Amino acid sequence: MVEEITSIIAVADDHMKKAISHLEAELVKIRAGKANPQMLDGLVVDYYGSHVPINQVANVSVMDARTLTIQPWEKNMVQPIERAIIAANIGVTPQGDGVMIRLSLPPLTEERRKELVKKCLVEGEHSKVTIRNIRRDAIEHIKKLQKNGLSEDAAKDAEDNVQEVTNKFIVLVEKHLVLKEKEIMSV
Repeated sequence: MVEEITSIIAVADDHMKKAISHLEAELVKIRAGKANPQMLDGLVVDYYGSHVPINQVANVSVMDARTLTIQPWEKNMVQPIERAIIAANIGVTPQGDGVMIRLSLPPLTEERRKELVKKCLVEGEHSKVTIRNIRRDAIEHIKKLQKNGLSEDAAKDAEDNVQEVTNKFIVLVEKHLVLKEKEIMSV
């Protein structure tokens, strides 16, 4: 029974780490005033009938603090990449010259910064809900073990351990959100 409890807690911990990794990936996509090639992660381009991530058909690089350049590997991909960026509605209009695409990021207004912070908070709340769902599943597994003969004290201790792990990850989510908010709100 002890190894089963240890396994349940380890699985919950692993799933919570994945929730944090997902949060980190989502927060990177939210721009904080500086050009970042990861802003375009998740953008897909129509490449000869199949949908392919933009970084698999072009080289995305930072030209300066407010400009991204996209150099397609094939000249006929300039138009599909521009259409994909416009369709993604990331708040930037692509400027293509037939060979390369430039994305000039406008400076963030105070209102836009607050919107981005709200977006971060929504992502953080999604992560917290995911972590709490993982906690709920782990506690359900422990209760099943209790029905199968696990002592009440051992079950209570295991539930406390799951709660401690949950609290640790909720605090980690909060730390990520505070850092991202500072990054967005700094001019």
